[in-house]
Amino acid sequence: MIFGINIILWLGIINFILALFQLLSGLRIIKVKFTLHRRLGITLFITAMVHGTLAIFI
Repeated sequence: MIFGINIILWLGIINFILALFQLLSGLRIIKVKFTLHRRLGITLFITAMVHGTLAIFI
């Protein structure tokens, strides 16, 4: 629990923000370098895997 909110919920919120950023940068609405887009995509994958694994165990 962080600030009274479950870690799984925090990871879900982070995943939503990262997915939204990936969508907007992929559609070129937000202009970013490809390296940033790629690194945040990898971060999204890792946080989604942790989020899913924790959710399955609970």
